Amino acid sequence: MKKASIILAFVAAMGFVSCNGQSPKANLQNDVDTLSYTIGIAQTQGLKEYLQGRLGIDTTYMSEFIKGLTDGAYAGDDKKQAAYYAGIQIGQQIGNQMIKGINQEVFGNDSTKTISLDNFLAGFIQGVSGTTKLPIEQAQVIAQTKMDKVKAETIEKEYGPNRKAGEEFMANKAKEEGVKTLENGILYKVITEGKGETPKETDKVKVHYKGTLIDGTEFDSSYQRNEPSVFAANQVIHGWTTALIHMPVGSKWEVYIPQEEAYGSRLAGNIKPFSALIFEIELLGIEK
Repeated sequence: MKKASIILAFVAAMGFVSCNGQSPKANLQNDVDTLSYTIGIAQTQGLKEYLQGRLGIDTTYMSEFIKGLTDGAYAGDDKKQAAYYAGIQIGQQIGNQMIKGINQEVFGNDSTKTISLDNFLAGFIQGVSGTTKLPIEQAQVIAQTKMDKVKAETIEKEYGPNRKAGEEFMANKAKEEGVKTLENGILYKVITEGKGETPKETDKVKVHYKGTLIDGTEFDSSYQRNEPSVFAANQVIHGWTTALIHMPVGSKWEVYIPQEEAYGSRLAGNIKPFSALIFEIELLGIEK
């Protein structure tokens, strides 16, 4: 049964190839022919999914892909054609993947903005051909500086209101009865007063916690997982570290952290840039 299935697969595949004038026809005369053919089939495992998912190829145009594939394979040692095909391949990766990735990095979710493909290619071509007077290392520094500037402007425009809302929240919270202040504007309210040891920054602590946005949206909770977390006090956001090194073991605090002591301009899961955060922190112990 297995042998018959293999023969049927050969026939079906040969029928497909013979219908396409752009492709070579299988001619299985000996073991090497069969070896060559079956290796060819085996090497296509996952290729169609790769073409669709990674390269964005519309399989409606598979005949064009096959034509290019055949031309490239038969180019052999023709260095001129090999260079041309490599240019097409890299150019398509630039147009379909690299530019999109850069746009996502710089402009975030704003799909209306893009870097200039023309200017990108001008720099790319001069760089690869060695005709630019700007050293690559210097270009990298300038590019990173400009990217950071544009990215910061984009983030500020999109998420700036979070900063204002957080500042208002922290200012109002500071006026509430029972709310105390730590350095760098971190606020807290004691729920349970602990009597144990206070951890150092490098100590490992065992805690239960719940994190919420200022609108009450919960984004993380060890209580929900029913398992306390253990980590070094200095391996978390700075606002957490500051709170932990002031908490005696056995304490349970509600801590209010301004955005610059939390994730700042970074996007962290469901936490948007410039978000002030609220944590309920219960210090269960110091791990020795």
